[in-house]
Amino acid sequence: MALSRRDPVPPRGPFGWDRDWPRLAVLIALIGVWWVTLWQLHPDLLLSSSTTTGGDTGAHFILPAFLKSTLLPGGKLTGWYPGWYDGFSLYTYYFVLPDLVAALASYVIPYGVAFKLATVLGSLLLPLCAWGMGRLFRLKDPIPACLAVATLPLLFDPTFTIDGGNLFSTLAGEYAFSLGLAVSLVVIGLFARGLVTGKGSIITPIALAACLACHLVPTLFALLAAGVLTLLAFLFPHGLLGDDAQGSALGLLPGGRPSRLGALWWGVRSGVLGLALAGWWLVPFSAGQKLVNPMGYVNDTDYVAKLLPHADWWVAIVALLAMVVGLIRASRFAIVFSICAIAAGGAFILDPQGSLWNERLIPLWFTSLYLLAGWLLGITLAAVARWWRRRAIERSAQMGRPVRSARWLPGAVGGPIVALGIGLAVVVPPLVPSLVPASALKAIGITPGANQVAAWAAWNYSGYEGKDAYPEYRGLMTTMTKIGRTHGCGRAMWEYSSDLDRFGTPMALMLLPYWTNGCIGSQEGLFFESSATVPYHFLIQAEVSSGPSDPQVGLPYTGVDIAAGVQHLQMLGVRYLMLSSPATKAQAASNPSLTLIGTSGPWAKVGGALHHTVWNIYEIADSAVVAPLTHLPVVVPGVGRSSDSWKHANVAWFMDKSRWGVPLAEAGPASWPRGTAKTSTSPAVAPTTVREISHAGSSLSFRVGRLGVPVVVKISYDPRWHVTGAEGPYRISPNLMAVVPTSHHVSMSYGTDTADHLGLGATVLALGCLAAMGIAASHRKRRPLHQR
Repeated sequence: MALSRRDPVPPRGPFGWDRDWPRLAVLIALIGVWWVTLWQLHPDLLLSSSTTTGGDTGAHFILPAFLKSTLLPGGKLTGWYPGWYDGFSLYTYYFVLPDLVAALASYVIPYGVAFKLATVLGSLLLPLCAWGMGRLFRLKDPIPACLAVATLPLLFDPTFTIDGGNLFSTLAGEYAFSLGLAVSLVVIGLFARGLVTGKGSIITPIALAACLACHLVPTLFALLAAGVLTLLAFLFPHGLLGDDAQGSALGLLPGGRPSRLGALWWGVRSGVLGLALAGWWLVPFSAGQKLVNPMGYVNDTDYVAKLLPHADWWVAIVALLAMVVGLIRASRFAIVFSICAIAAGGAFILDPQGSLWNERLIPLWFTSLYLLAGWLLGITLAAVARWWRRRAIERSAQMGRPVRSARWLPGAVGGPIVALGIGLAVVVPPLVPSLVPASALKAIGITPGANQVAAWAAWNYSGYEGKDAYPEYRGLMTTMTKIGRTHGCGRAMWEYSSDLDRFGTPMALMLLPYWTNGCIGSQEGLFFESSATVPYHFLIQAEVSSGPSDPQVGLPYTGVDIAAGVQHLQMLGVRYLMLSSPATKAQAASNPSLTLIGTSGPWAKVGGALHHTVWNIYEIADSAVVAPLTHLPVVVPGVGRSSDSWKHANVAWFMDKSRWGVPLAEAGPASWPRGTAKTSTSPAVAPTTVREISHAGSSLSFRVGRLGVPVVVKISYDPRWHVTGAEGPYRISPNLMAVVPTSHHVSMSYGTDTADHLGLGATVLALGCLAAMGIAASHRKRRPLHQR
């Protein structure tokens, strides 16, 4: 007896192996993905007490500790961080949730372990979230499990290493992106379910706000998919046939669907509430864009090489086939991620040169491709399983045997296992050099050896302590700690060199505040875009380093010039200078503003190469945090209207010594002269005296001898700084603050501004709406059915 595709499927029993085996198969698939991932991440190192290093990660290590020690006790998630760039607003322009996870976990487990686990959390959650998204889409087994397995080659994709999403990027420091990407899949799944069933009106906005607290770019991905889903729900109020056909076999389709307007209202409301719920961060972030520092990274124009690298041709071909099949089948899932892939690829090509570097869109392109490939694999395995099942039923019927195999779907059991086998076949061979010749790997763009996840993870998680140069690093930190005790706390500028990677990362000295308990600040830090002081730091770095990094595009970098560098450091209130190269130390020896107060070294034999490094530590004269001005600042109307307008005017000012006596100002009292960005003269003032300076993190106090005479406060400008006993603060060149004392005692503190209040208000309002929705839903459930 032949069965057609339209014959009813024998029902599955509510208990027993018919339900347990499919669940076990999904669990095996997830465990397989996790096993390969953890195998390459070295669980023994993840659970060790070493101090994480490697790329930006080695500097990120300090931030959850500051969050735990300073911000959380004050009930804050953002705040002033004095350790980098003359201070800056921490987490106002970056993302707090991943570091919050590390900080909270460190109350239970050692901080070093908590930080490591937080960095890999997103990577470990990604397959689970992909599976959950498939379930929320109501996709038939084994498709959700195939989506989970599809994240395995994404995690190990070797074609991009700093953009986010894969393990290479995570180990390089993009762990916030990885967690955001995982959460974004949950958000997309919640929208997919809610637009069909109306469920999740409360959890969906919360998930969207959590995604934004992880990273902005994955949130854009989630919003794009949510928008497409909402549009499809509006255009096709009765659903897409492909999705209905896949869900009906398991009885997963809802009895009723919202109307066109009902779906549109649900989608718009959930999106707006999610963004409003994140208003505490989103409003200050948006309002403060003129205070950020676009790095000017040049967009990548090698479109084919980036979007279609040789090693990923296979997934591009499979994804293209999935797009065609998905359109023919009218699959909502395939259509949504096809549009996401096309949008991500198109945005990468068409993205105008600006703040959003087009490289950051690469992970969204590949995530869409891998998910489409997983979907196609899932429907293929399901089709094979149905074919096998029909054959088995036919044979049983013809032979008069009981139809036992019809009690459960073999595709739901075999599919995840087969998918895992395919995923392992794609990912594992390059990880075991003996399985695939190096020449074959290189032919598809994979470099064997050190350029593998396992090597990167071992480098990171063995920590600073596991590097040959650790004695030098530890000795230098000990020296700076002693200097802080004997000469006083203050900021330190250190000579950059790519060879600092011998410590584990060239960013190793950014941890000066961590090792010195906040006494010695590092003038360089991460989050380059978060502080408008960053351009001037890198200009100084070029003056005091034999091998500077020069990362920001468009700045007028110079060669080694210790004299100019010292004057710039005095301008920014930097107290200490740490030099290691012979060229810089030779110039420093004759500089009257530098006093050699300590050395660290000589240090020899590092990483197989001989080094005889001696670090000289100098104290810089006349580098007090507060100092009198000799001329009135010149107010330039509109100079601070955007980050670029301020930077262009003040970089020119910063590099012209003849203009230093007359700083430019964004605003000021009526008594200050008005001029242009090129004005170089202003009335002189009799300088006041400044004494009893006390600077502690987010507060500052001092005494002045004369009232009404402006003084410069060498802390990065931020409108959240408030002053008592003076007018201001006003933003002046290059990115500092000026106040006009009205009292002999002046105190300043970092607090909040209008944007913070508006953002918090939006969050409170959103919470109120969600609470009202929850109460209303609870009341509806309590009402008798005939009254609903």
